[in-house]
Amino acid sequence: MIKYTDVQVDIMHLLHNNPRGRAKQGGQRVGEMEVWALEGFGVAHILQEMLTYKSDHIRARQEVLGTTIVGETIPNPEGTPESFRLLVRELRSLALEAEPFPCIEKNFQIYRKEA
Repeated sequence: MIKYTDVQVDIMHLLHNNPRGRAKQGGQRVGEMEVWALEGFGVAHILQEMLTYKSDHIRARQEVLGTTIVGETIPNPEGTPESFRLLVRELRSLALEAEPFPCIEKNFQIYRKEA
């Protein structure tokens, strides 16, 4: 029988998390297991909002709050989220290189070089 144990790993704390506790007007922290649960339910937009707008971009978090109150659409944040930079660093530690490229069209072709 395989038993899942939650192993605590030393993680680089690059994400700017909200203050904890209701008294400090803090929000809930989204951990690794919560991300897995959200992925399982297929709520990509909520997951994207929690991992980028609400954690990495301080200015974008304020813009999201303002547009939510007014009822407008949420703007896209400028720059690369810190969570993506952390992912690139972890991939580089595994000797993998990730190069982001802008995707303008919905139907695009990826050309692969055969080794």
